[in-house]
Amino acid sequence: MKKKLDQLTKEEHIRTLDMLYTAAASAKGRDGMKSFLRDLLTPSERIMLGRRIWIARLLMQGMTPTETSRKLSIGLNTIARVHHWLQDQYPGYEKVIEGLEKEMDKRAVRREASADPFSFAALKRKYPLHFLLFPNPKPKKQYRD
Repeated sequence: MKKKLDQLTKEEHIRTLDMLYTAAASAKGRDGMKSFLRDLLTPSERIMLGRRIWIARLLMQGMTPTETSRKLSIGLNTIARVHHWLQDQYPGYEKVIEGLEKEMDKRAVRREASADPFSFAALKRKYPLHFLLFPNPKPKKQYRD
């Protein structure tokens, strides 16, 4: 069943990747993608991919490879590989991390609003029309990570 990359013809390679990308794109929403990845990948593969995204996020936030290694208890070789992909100007990581940051900020604002009902975020969520002239609240540092 297993075929090495060099055993595939160029047409088979393109069709196989097209099938993967189309299947992933057809997953609707977070739950759909979650189900798709759960069925497609082993638990260790899912963790490995999630950690790569986490590494890329930390590196893009300005954390050094040594700090990232210490924080995640991960080898410098793995961090160097992700850093290399980021440096090679592959836009996929950057686009995904930007979307991830927006989603994490939304979640942080929701957590802040539920933790403190009198916070700016909670009041803005409860009375949205009263805050039309104010920018969106930025989550506090304690809710972001």
